[in-house]
Amino acid sequence: MSVARFIADQRTLYRVPHTITCVLLGVSLAWFYKWLDRPATPRQRRRTTLDAAVAAMFDNAKGLHGSPRLHADLRDDGWVVTKKTVVDSMRRQCLVARKVKHRRGLTRQDKTAPAFPDLVKRDFTATGPNLKWCGDITEIPTGSGKLYLATVIDLYSRRLLAAATSLRCDAELCEQAIKIAATVRGGKSKINNVVFHTDRGSTYTARSFTRVCSDLGVRQSMAGSDRVSTMPRRRRSSPAWNGRSCPVTS
Repeated sequence: MSVARFIADQRTLYRVPHTITCVLLGVSLAWFYKWLDRPATPRQRRRTTLDAAVAAMFDNAKGLHGSPRLHADLRDDGWVVTKKTVVDSMRRQCLVARKVKHRRGLTRQDKTAPAFPDLVKRDFTATGPNLKWCGDITEIPTGSGKLYLATVIDLYSRRLLAAATSLRCDAELCEQAIKIAATVRGGKSKINNVVFHTDRGSTYTARSFTRVCSDLGVRQSMAGSDRVSTMPRRRRSSPAWNGRSCPVTS
């Protein structure tokens, strides 16, 4: 790195005035400005063009591509460039690839809770209403925090019978949902012995929830995996991010 480039970088990265840096290094300010106003060399013009291409491809990839994949993209686009050159270009522009964060499920099993059999056996159909229900909990991000939604669906008609919301993911939320579903379908006399299929989360194995199901005549059924396949989850895209780790400087 040249002395003039070092002086210019102090202003760009740390907001140190050129005058102060020149005085500290014993360099003439006029010499520095002469270097600053010099015409760009062919190498500098190519670097500027390359930086623009790297930034454009980085934005097109939504910040997910690092230097190896950007290098491959540039080669496919006709550029003759090395990986190290792409790394240097990303470093100059403070471009950092974003890692995709996978959402963790809400299922938290209670190893001490009694296990319920799988009465559905992956047969998510029913010959009539109030024979098989399924339930699940969904986390909904909001501007003021997380909101939890517990639902109950009849597998015969795929009708949504209940939807209860709460700021806490607990057994009380699931109790509200199953009580709403029972009320919608006419009470215990109408739904007696209905199968309610869920995952093995602690919210569905809690004593208070199993007591409510017993009082309503609901038979609990639990899947062998962490999720109920009849409750498809919509893929959520990550929020937009410019991928720049360096502070914005003027």
